[in-house]
Amino acid sequence: MNNLIKLVHNFKKAKILVIGDLILDEFIWGKASRLSPEAPVPVVRAEEREYIPGGACNVSSNITSLGAKTTLLGVVGKDRRAEYLFAELKKRKIDTNAIVQDKNRRTILKTRVIAQRQQVVRVDWEQTGELSKDSTRKVAGFIKKNLNKFDAIIIEDYGKGVITENLLKYIRDVAAGKKIITVDPKEEHFSMYRDLGITAITPNRSEAENAIRDIKIRDAENKLHIYSDKLRTASDIDRAGKELLKYLNSKAVLITLGEQGMQLFAKDKAKSLNIPTVAREVFDVSGAGDTVIAVFTLALASGAKLLEAAHLANYAAGIVVGKIGTATVSPKELIERIR
Repeated sequence: MNNLIKLVHNFKKAKILVIGDLILDEFIWGKASRLSPEAPVPVVRAEEREYIPGGACNVSSNITSLGAKTTLLGVVGKDRRAEYLFAELKKRKIDTNAIVQDKNRRTILKTRVIAQRQQVVRVDWEQTGELSKDSTRKVAGFIKKNLNKFDAIIIEDYGKGVITENLLKYIRDVAAGKKIITVDPKEEHFSMYRDLGITAITPNRSEAENAIRDIKIRDAENKLHIYSDKLRTASDIDRAGKELLKYLNSKAVLITLGEQGMQLFAKDKAKSLNIPTVAREVFDVSGAGDTVIAVFTLALASGAKLLEAAHLANYAAGIVVGKIGTATVSPKELIERIR
């Protein structure tokens, strides 16, 4: 316990670069007491609107809420949504100087309508094509020029166009073996993360299942010893984690399993390790994966061993799922939960 608490106190010394898809989350809060006469859907009487940085932005929000420094690298449009996003990021003391604005792209907006603490509907406004050559060049240029300023890199892949095979190969060439590199994956992109020299990847159960399926289809030469794409039992999960670890050639794989906690697979360990969940109440799981990779990476950058980092990430995830919306955790909350 004392070791984990000491690591939390050391978070404030870390500097993390977060690269990925930037999203503005909009929450409309209200009450619903009747159905619409036009369709069998509730009529929500809106009472409040809130904007929160989402996607890769939420990873950075988790990092700054724990006292560390972070720079956010991604692409947004030149629109009103970007203005809202920049304003919210500055409130959270997140460095936005590396963010590229592209007049030909729209800033991604996800609107959630919530009534009586329940999400009624979500509306997504997004553009998912690959970045322009100019935007890609600016992203790569920032990494090359500023890499030495950071202790670790988080790749936050939501599949919206920022994280591409060429960018990942560039990160490998300039940072592999020099920096801690962690990936919060998009399941369709697992083949892109192979042999990148990454430290760890943090898929959830669904992402791991889809990754196994995707690898089977795309890579005929890789003979995966997985009999099913569904990870129902402990042995299924154990087998899948070991196969992913081998396939990706990473130092670790951390699979998050909801109410079953987490399973950690390390290259230098013959056996995987299960970490039981510590969540007391579960109200909203949105953004929990962002918290996991933020805390896991912060811990590694602060000198933690893989298992210590996984335990800290597990404690933090147990806190945020007890909150409504895209949430973060503070050092005080994390230390109290550890104790």
